Amino acid sequence: MQATNYQQSTISQPSVALSVAGSDSSAGAGIQADVKTFSARGVYGLTAVTCIVAEIPGKVSRIEPVSAKIVSEQIKVLARSFPIAAIKTGLLCCAEIVSAVAKAILDLDKMSTPRTPLVVDPVFVATSGDPLLDPEAIETYEKELFPLASLITPNLDEAGRLLAAKIKDRQSMRVAGKELEKKFGTMILLKGGHLAGERAVDLLFSNGKVVEFSAPFVRGVATHGTGCTYSAAITAGLAKGLSLEQAISAAKKFVTESIARHFQWTSRSGKSLDALRHSL
Repeated sequence: MQATNYQQSTISQPSVALSVAGSDSSAGAGIQADVKTFSARGVYGLTAVTCIVAEIPGKVSRIEPVSAKIVSEQIKVLARSFPIAAIKTGLLCCAEIVSAVAKAILDLDKMSTPRTPLVVDPVFVATSGDPLLDPEAIETYEKELFPLASLITPNLDEAGRLLAAKIKDRQSMRVAGKELEKKFGTMILLKGGHLAGERAVDLLFSNGKVVEFSAPFVRGVATHGTGCTYSAAITAGLAKGLSLEQAISAAKKFVTESIARHFQWTSRSGKSLDALRHSL
């Protein structure tokens, strides 16, 4: 009797992206939001956890960093084992961890030609207004991590902190973005969602050129983690080989739709809790 040969079907492997960020217990921001976004965008997500954050939308109760050594080791072992096509950083918690992440990414770049795209989301302040980083950590970002970035994605408060200036309208956004691009020598996506108006407008500053990305402002939704989701979606696009402008455009649409299709619960105290819906 002749043996039957079975040919195993070939399944194409997804692109791989790495998130280096904190763990959010409510899963609306941080590592959890990044992994959900990667999955929704068709990318396999890896994680290097920098800290544990006890929080719910609107309130950060406690943050505890992990050791800089284990952060570094997570990145190193993943870099040796997976074809990482793009990286994003979120909350890095303290100066020692920022420095460890910068060194690990430098080491990864020595293994990669061309360099792996790096999206730095400078998470300095929570949506609730709680400060998340001390001045020493922010200074380490500026000196060690920003020079490695392909794109930095500050919101208006974070940009204002980096420039010691108040950004209150579209014109001051343009001035601030140009100053940030010149100061850090890399592309800047300045997010204007905190401005009043009918549309949420972000500006990309790239080699002296300014590109606008606009979407309807979704009102009445008190979410957190929109910045994490946005930068993760951009990273996913870069991992899949999109140009930066294509990746930002797709990410902007994804975040806007995720806000519009949000989940909502009522807590035991009667407070409304909103969360982005990442799977579209």
